Amino acid sequence: MKVLITGATGLVGKALTELLLQNGIKINYLTTSKNKIQYQPNYQGFFWDPASGIIDESCLLGVSAIINLAGSSIGKRWTSQNKQEIVESRILSANLLFTTLRNNPHQVKQVISASAIGIYPDSRKNYYTEDFTDFNDSFLSNVVVKWEDAAHQFERLQIKVCKLRIGLVLSDKDGALPKIIKPIKLGIGAPFGDGNQMQSWIHIHDLANMFLFALQHKLSGTYNAVAPNPVPNKELSAMIADILDKPFFLPGIPKIIMRLLLGEMHTLLYESQNVSSQKISSMGFHFQYKSIHKALQQLLLK
Repeated sequence: MKVLITGATGLVGKALTELLLQNGIKINYLTTSKNKIQYQPNYQGFFWDPASGIIDESCLLGVSAIINLAGSSIGKRWTSQNKQEIVESRILSANLLFTTLRNNPHQVKQVISASAIGIYPDSRKNYYTEDFTDFNDSFLSNVVVKWEDAAHQFERLQIKVCKLRIGLVLSDKDGALPKIIKPIKLGIGAPFGDGNQMQSWIHIHDLANMFLFALQHKLSGTYNAVAPNPVPNKELSAMIADILDKPFFLPGIPKIIMRLLLGEMHTLLYESQNVSSQKISSMGFHFQYKSIHKALQQLLLK
């Protein structure tokens, strides 16, 4: 089997690429940087520039599935320019893939698209399943709705579409965890606000395995990519402090402080999303890291 991956050099892409190669799956990957193009027997790079509509169409040769992880990071200040980039990087990449498939012979039968639990509104009460559709008008929710709409268009080409709504990805290499750890290591860790907002997380190994599972089982539809046991923010932070043997006693950080530091993006730290993993589990997927304590121990005690 050969797959085409976008976003292969990102946090999720790196973990997934390693896993796919270990399972004997060949990879073509698209990159906007010509100096990142490699030519190896099972791992070959191709240039594209979604903003300009440029793509090396030979990337489709022998490919039976596409895994689309492309998208600018939401973890930067939400200036008008960055907001536009966050949206367009997702929409333009999907649109270019769609146009390329429509206009060229190919053997692609499935597209697996990254998505995000940011589509769900901030709530201390709701328990979100994939059937929920009462989305709000927040910036992040609007981004994800447009992202998923862009993924749906592949169905017009009789291609299966699978969307994985990704939660807080825990990895020791990059992403949110190193940023959460930093103040705790300095002895100044604290929850955000009252710390009762639910954080639906997933270990990077389980996330990579979920993409592989969706590929091997030819899944279609929407699935929450979160572990079975979400935790409150204060429990997550306190557990990290305990594992690292650091104090954790400071009061919660008020919203106004983080708003001054981060701007509108501060909402990511305070919003609560209690998200269900039942649907993917019912398909036969098994989590290696169901417990936040087990996940953190594996990541922090290497």
